[in-house]
Amino acid sequence: MNRQSAALKRIDTTDVTRFHVFFQEECTEQQRLLAILLKTVRQFFGNFRRYFRDVQDHRDARKITYDMATLAFTGILMYLLRVESRRQIGWLIRTQAAVETFGAFLQASGVPHGDTLNGAFCKSDPWDFQKAVCEMDRRLIVSKSLDQYRLLDKYFVVAGDGTGTLSFKKRHCKHCMTRTKNGKTSYYHAVMEAKLVTSKGMSFSMMTEFIENPGPKPKKQDCELKAFYRLAKNLKAVFPRLPILLSLDGLFANGPVFSLCRKYDWGYMIVLTDDALLSVNEEFECLSPLQPENRLTWITGKDREIRQEYRWVNDIAYTDSFNKEHCLHVIECLETKPDEEGKLKTTKFKWVTNVKVTKSNVVALATEGGRGRWTIEEGFNVQKNGGYELEHSYTMNYTAAKILYYLLQIAHTIDQLINKGSLLKRAFPKGLGSEKNLAFRLLEALRNTPFTKDLVHALNFWRIQIRFCPDTS
Repeated sequence: MNRQSAALKRIDTTDVTRFHVFFQEECTEQQRLLAILLKTVRQFFGNFRRYFRDVQDHRDARKITYDMATLAFTGILMYLLRVESRRQIGWLIRTQAAVETFGAFLQASGVPHGDTLNGAFCKSDPWDFQKAVCEMDRRLIVSKSLDQYRLLDKYFVVAGDGTGTLSFKKRHCKHCMTRTKNGKTSYYHAVMEAKLVTSKGMSFSMMTEFIENPGPKPKKQDCELKAFYRLAKNLKAVFPRLPILLSLDGLFANGPVFSLCRKYDWGYMIVLTDDALLSVNEEFECLSPLQPENRLTWITGKDREIRQEYRWVNDIAYTDSFNKEHCLHVIECLETKPDEEGKLKTTKFKWVTNVKVTKSNVVALATEGGRGRWTIEEGFNVQKNGGYELEHSYTMNYTAAKILYYLLQIAHTIDQLINKGSLLKRAFPKGLGSEKNLAFRLLEALRNTPFTKDLVHALNFWRIQIRFCPDTS
């Protein structure tokens, strides 16, 4: 470290080329990994502590050793490094090297124990952590880091979907949802998520609404649709002027959702099944043959092996069950491509939208708007099966569980920014294997390699750009 500290004193941190040489030749591999993590967080989000400065701390002030920013960062690292329980924080992360890194990056006095996180989060307000998630999203948007992924150079595509998080054989709390099958009742928790999705496969949590019952014996259980209306209200309040296009599944193809989007000035692409909105489907089939100009054939795929046949009809009148009138546009895509055995298979996709469809925008609306919803499902799959252990109970306290859910979402955001960013590719051109492998190597780096204040100071002044690699998806 003395040799590196001396090198830092000689280096002009505004000189990107010279610092890049230092970064590649003077730093060890583990230091480079930590530098990538810390620089990515600093580059995209600035001072990490500020996102948690408004979190109300209800602990006894005389007994506080670690503030909320330190506790939050520890929880984020627990997920980012795939540490699969709070207890493992004490076994794996609380090393002398990690303490020095925490001190350099967070001005923290050490690394808290997992039980400290649980005790503090039990007494905190989950909404304070939701605001931190939103502020980090706002930073990405305001810095124009995601402008290249705007649909039609206007909309940010926000996919909405629900997923289960925790399940129990016995009642966990009064807010448990219940499911009865073959005479047996199971208890579970679920969330409705709104995630900003991109054409490169990234999905960033923007707003979460927990699907929960008000008490143990509700007259009617909560559901995705009810949670969506609550989520939409909060999303509009936090991002009042953000140009959003919602990408939703067929559950949301109804009049109240159409009205809500019109009220909030949001676009939407919603799956339209053949047995939904029957009058709209019938009018689409009647009018489409009369509009041959509303057709397009699109050839795509790595080897141009995918053929997409589009047809669309604009301005279909629809009156919902509340006698509200809507003007809808419908897109259908018949996609033909080889299956695993090489045989051609055709799949039909259909959406209803409030964005006027033309030959110049139909492909983008379908692929980035309509089918962009798959990205949120892939994100849930990663969080459940990629080491984040979304369905694992890290705490039995429901309030703390909500806060840990938010920290998981932040960890997944940081993980994607690292893996899709050019900084990792520049430092390790041959890659590091899977995302789990990167997490393991980052954990070993944090455990064994102290990152000094000099190195953190140099990183903060290293003026670079982190671009998203074009070959990732």
